[in-house]
Amino acid sequence: MTLYIQSYPFRRTATRRWVAQPQARSLMVNVREKEDAYILSALVPGLKAEDLNIQVLENVVRIEGEYKAEEAEYLLSELPQGSFQRTLRMPAEIEADKVEAKIADGVLTLTLPKAESARPKRIQVSVN
Repeated sequence: MTLYIQSYPFRRTATRRWVAQPQARSLMVNVREKEDAYILSALVPGLKAEDLNIQVLENVVRIEGEYKAEEAEYLLSELPQGSFQRTLRMPAEIEADKVEAKIADGVLTLTLPKAESARPKRIQVSVN
């Protein structure tokens, strides 16, 4: 038998309300590989383009952002608050000047083109 112990993520405040305990946040991502690029997707609900800082250097992608905390009192607060960051090392070098980023419906999509030296080369075989 296996026993899993997980801390209770809520605490009771002096006003007898339940709030989520602050946790370190890391941006969760999906990465797909195409022949000429990597496609990175991340959920960033409620954030706008100006709320994100995206940097690419060689094969390292860094995404930083912050969820603004509202000054309201909640019965239960589970939505993300505070800053987050995620640094990923891609398997091949990225052409930083050709990276495309867009946000649609709370999903950040980065298209990270592989550097020419990292793309597979097709070799023609001549018949004699």
